[in-house]
Amino acid sequence: MVSIEDYGQFETAWCPGCGNHSILEALKRGLVDSGLEPYQILLVSGIGQAAKTVHYLKANVFNGLHGRAVPVASGAKLANQDLKVIVASGDGCNYGEGGNHFLAALRRNIDLTMIVHNNQVYGLTKGQASPTTQEGFVTKAQPEGVASLPFNPIAVAVAMQASFVARGFSGMIDHLAGLIKEALAHEGFALIDVLQPCVSFNKVNTFAWYKQRCYKLPEEYDPTDWQAAMQRAMEWGDRIPLGIIYRNQRPTFESRHSVLKQGPLVRGKTDLKKLEKIMDKFS
Repeated sequence: MVSIEDYGQFETAWCPGCGNHSILEALKRGLVDSGLEPYQILLVSGIGQAAKTVHYLKANVFNGLHGRAVPVASGAKLANQDLKVIVASGDGCNYGEGGNHFLAALRRNIDLTMIVHNNQVYGLTKGQASPTTQEGFVTKAQPEGVASLPFNPIAVAVAMQASFVARGFSGMIDHLAGLIKEALAHEGFALIDVLQPCVSFNKVNTFAWYKQRCYKLPEEYDPTDWQAAMQRAMEWGDRIPLGIIYRNQRPTFESRHSVLKQGPLVRGKTDLKKLEKIMDKFS
């Protein structure tokens, strides 16, 4: 039986008090609660402090380019559907440099789980504004305050009818671990946007700030109600909802392609004669 110890213990490069520590713990718990062994998962990340998460677990890992985690994860999942593929990277990486890949993932509905560490700054490159930074937020790179409206990933995902959209908070590890378990069990693309404090560069959205505002969605909330989900997705400020915001049972990308129904591509046999005919067309 799998245990948290199976995923290893590593010294991290994160600041004391960083929300990444709690997200890493919640991820381990979610994997163990799902009964997944390290060899059964692939962790993919881009660049950034959040992207270092994959370095601190004993598992299959691909550390890619900034904003390019989703294409790698998609290719890996389509080649080997037996793998549980998880993207773990930050708000800048996934919503900024990787913004178009994020939108494509919502549309395609490949069976991936994306865990976005959202601290509303670029923590690795000294705290400049990220796509989710609030308007007016002052940084060294934006001394007069951020002039752009913040990107709302939850609202975008719900509007595009992504098949699983959730929000967690690094200060509620048990709740977050539960969301990760639910996302891993879901067939289709699953987004978990995780609010987390950056103790070095974000002095506004602190642990206390989140604790005062975040609340769990009530048990009677229906995540299949798209209109209700859009209302919750737009709720931000004095009250911030946590939990599964929206969920549906859209067919996965894999289920729409007959060749993928035959099993993992990595186990398929190559027909050299067919390959030769294809290559001859380009000669």
